[in-house]
Amino acid sequence: MGVGPLDMETLAERAAFMRESLQKSQTITENMVAILGSFDHRLSALETAMRPTQIRTHSMRRAHENIDKTLKAAEVFLGQFDLSRQAEAKILRGPHEDLESYLEAVDQLRSIVRFFSGNKSLKSSIGVLNHANNLLSKAILKLEEEFRQLLTSYSKPVEPDRLFECLPNSLRPSSESPGQGDASGKKPSSTNHKLEPAVFTVPTLIPPRILPLLRDLAQQMVHAGHQQQLFTIYRETRAAVLEQSLRKLGVEKLGKEDVQRMQWEVLEAKIGHWIQFMRIAVKLLFAGEKKVCDQIFEGVDSLKEQCFADVTATSVAVLLSFGEAIAKSKRSPEKLFVLLDMYELMRELQQEMETIFQGKYCIEMRESAVILTKRLAQTAKETFGDFEEAFLFDYQSTLKQLFQEFDEGDADAQLTAVTTRIMQALQNNLDGKSKQYKDPALTQLFLMNNIHYIVRSVRRSEAKDLLGDDWVQIHRRIVQQHANQYKRISWSKILQCLTVQGLSSSSGGQFGGDSGGNSGLSRAMVKERFKTFNIQFEELHQRQSQWTVPDSELRESLRLAVAEVLLPAFRSFIRRFGPMIENGKNPQKYIRFSPEDLERMLAEFFEGKTWSEQKR
Repeated sequence: MGVGPLDMETLAERAAFMRESLQKSQTITENMVAILGSFDHRLSALETAMRPTQIRTHSMRRAHENIDKTLKAAEVFLGQFDLSRQAEAKILRGPHEDLESYLEAVDQLRSIVRFFSGNKSLKSSIGVLNHANNLLSKAILKLEEEFRQLLTSYSKPVEPDRLFECLPNSLRPSSESPGQGDASGKKPSSTNHKLEPAVFTVPTLIPPRILPLLRDLAQQMVHAGHQQQLFTIYRETRAAVLEQSLRKLGVEKLGKEDVQRMQWEVLEAKIGHWIQFMRIAVKLLFAGEKKVCDQIFEGVDSLKEQCFADVTATSVAVLLSFGEAIAKSKRSPEKLFVLLDMYELMRELQQEMETIFQGKYCIEMRESAVILTKRLAQTAKETFGDFEEAFLFDYQSTLKQLFQEFDEGDADAQLTAVTTRIMQALQNNLDGKSKQYKDPALTQLFLMNNIHYIVRSVRRSEAKDLLGDDWVQIHRRIVQQHANQYKRISWSKILQCLTVQGLSSSSGGQFGGDSGGNSGLSRAMVKERFKTFNIQFEELHQRQSQWTVPDSELRESLRLAVAEVLLPAFRSFIRRFGPMIENGKNPQKYIRFSPEDLERMLAEFFEGKTWSEQKR
């Protein structure tokens, strides 16, 4: 389609308008660029002008921060200087007025030394550090002296009367002196006494309020590296007091030569005293020293053990040396029973010696006690032999001549009467000794052992001809009676655990049926029976494995007598009620032993095993 003249004119006008508009836009753009360039130039100039101001402002801000930090650091330093002056004032006053405040001052000084040791850049730090260290050294020396004075002031020997009050009533000596009236050093016990538990009350050697102060002083000395000074002060002070306590009690240092020179009556009394002294020393004084040492040196185990060992070493040696002197002295029949008393005492104290004298520093004392126990046993055994060899009956023909010389009567009849009286006196002596045992089963075992020994000695000597077969048979039956009494006392209670009596359900149903059916059975009661049996048997095994039956035939027959009643009852109980437990939860908790276990453990009874041997 063609374009008219009018249309062309219109297009030309519009084109001209657009060119004009573009030219204006270009001009405006150029002007804006010029203006913006001018702004950029001005801003750059302004920034350049402002930069010094910004730098100064930042510097001022950093300066303020540095000033704040310096002021705070100065405040800390001034605080340390102030603490140093406060601590110095307390140190110069000494520990007597206020020990707690003094100890705090020592801790402050240590903190101040640590602070200035880490801030040696300041010129004044070196001077303050040297001053604080010197002051700390003087403070520790004052603490050392305070420890010495405090320990000495409150360490006093324990008076004998106070020690006797710490004993059970049955072991307190009579009014005359400890050990009088009894070669074992024991006061004769009434029936009521035998029912009382043997309670030993460890005496208070240093007042409880003083012990924390001594502990704090000791810890400060350890921190300062003054362990050796601490050890020396403690050892010298406490050892001297312990030795004084024993001297006041009557302990004296006696050797083998001293013992050999003594008349028998004097020696017998001293042995009785020694038994009492040993019991008091171990159960009261040594136990008390251990307690004090543990509290003062709490947390310092090596120093604690070493101090205790050195404090007690001399006292232990003095006490054991008398026992050694007796064990090594010339044997004689009259020493037999006192040797047995001494041996019995050492066995009684063995577990406590192991407990109190623990650690490597006390090993020599533990070993010395064990050696003495074995030596007493050996000497007693050899004295038994001497007693047998020197028995009155070996002089039968000589005694007959003596009776004929002074009396025209029947010498044989007179000798028989005298011999019978001697044997009766010997039995009375044994009866008296047996009453010292608190365990009635052990009383029966003691009498069984000793009467068996007398019977065996009579049968092997000419005394059999004097006393006759009837005497031998009667006393063999007495031996058996004591064995039966032992068995009843020791085992009747545990055998009750293996009976059906009392085993019933809560509704009252009993075991029923000839076939051994367990309907109506209380499972809880059966479990309780097994638990009770386990506890009682373990207690019997632990205690009676330490007891001794020296004669092998008698020992084996006694074990067999026990096994003949215990094992069948146990097998029957296991067979009947074991399945109830085995099908339940944790059966091994209740059925701890098999019949074979019991048989094996019974074979360990009466072997004289020590507590430590049993644990192994």
